[in-house]
Amino acid sequence: MKVYKFGGASVKDAEGVKNVVNVLKNEGFKNTLIVISAMGKMTNAFEEIVNAYYHNSPNLTEKIDFARNYHVNIYNQLFSTKNENTLFEIDLLFGQLSGFFINNKSKDYSYIYDQIVGFGELLSTKIVSAYLNEIGINNQFIDVRNFIKTDANYRDASVNWTETLKNIENLDTSKLCITQGFLGGTAKNITTTLGREGSDYTAAIFAHCLNAESVTIWKDVDGVLNADPRFFENPILLEQISYTEAIEMAFYGASVIHPKTLKPLENKNIPLFVRSFLNLNSKGTQVRKGLNLVPETSCFILKQQQILVSISALDFSFMVEHNLSDIFKLLHHYKLKVNLIQNSALSFSVCVEDKFNNFEQFIAEIKLKYKVNFTENVSLYTVRHASENAILEIEQKGKLLLKQLTQETVQFVMQ
Repeated sequence: MKVYKFGGASVKDAEGVKNVVNVLKNEGFKNTLIVISAMGKMTNAFEEIVNAYYHNSPNLTEKIDFARNYHVNIYNQLFSTKNENTLFEIDLLFGQLSGFFINNKSKDYSYIYDQIVGFGELLSTKIVSAYLNEIGINNQFIDVRNFIKTDANYRDASVNWTETLKNIENLDTSKLCITQGFLGGTAKNITTTLGREGSDYTAAIFAHCLNAESVTIWKDVDGVLNADPRFFENPILLEQISYTEAIEMAFYGASVIHPKTLKPLENKNIPLFVRSFLNLNSKGTQVRKGLNLVPETSCFILKQQQILVSISALDFSFMVEHNLSDIFKLLHHYKLKVNLIQNSALSFSVCVEDKFNNFEQFIAEIKLKYKVNFTENVSLYTVRHASENAILEIEQKGKLLLKQLTQETVQFVMQ
């Protein structure tokens, strides 16, 4: 049993969908389950639909038409003769979206987000599944929401592993399976999402429950690099990474592998391959038990649009356990992702990520009890296995606001 995951870049247009066929023919697809993301930048497009609907914007119809036309255009390029069933399925999904707009009574943004954004994955898998059937690669379309069961923590749902395992272990995988990434469903069959970039996690969940031989994430890069080529020169391809090292890199924000993806695979010793769908001759990167890094080198991770917050007591007393407990309760309540912590006698500093636009509310509440200073739009650089040259390279990238060293990791907050 193998699990493949194709991201948005791999199915961004008709040629991309056809290239998925090339990958399948080259690699084989017996006893295979494929997880597919929304096409291209369609998650962003559906997020715009969410915002237009939530704020009652006059351009909602325009946003919906853009998304529909994008998918219909790919459909028109893929099918040489009109496939009425597939076109009907596309229109049916947009009809369901319109039905949600009419019937929804909730004002909860996160709930609304999950009910709308998931249409990107449903549309992409409908089109890819139909195209594969059209050219003779028979497959079964699977609605992932019937298999991966979660709680109702919208936009970042937690998996109910007991129910999910029960559902997936009975899945008939003798035929190629096509399903969606990113999505789950509650016990009441309400759509949830697993967090942005959660399609990798979906692949890991299926692999874990099916005791798969391997998971392969197909990307437009040759594998996992030691640095993002958009921000660092001459990145190096990592041929092998241990689970532990990959989990560390994901925790600090390496974007190639989703943070939640690795643990379900490590628990069953299932190797993860990150390979290029453009260069099938490349072996890419393998994540498995073994050496931490091959080759051994410094690894650079950049997280932008961070906020550095410094908190101290109003009476200049020490920042001790009960203060930290207060602060972390508020950070958790406002869903602020903490990426760095530094504590001293009189102050407590955190570098946070405001994914849910709750920072202003957090500041308003915490200022009632503490003195607070913050700097927005800072960059957080993390270097694993840092050499002296690696540290010097980062320190030259701007004004250093905070630096923290541990045995294997150095972090810098830069302005």
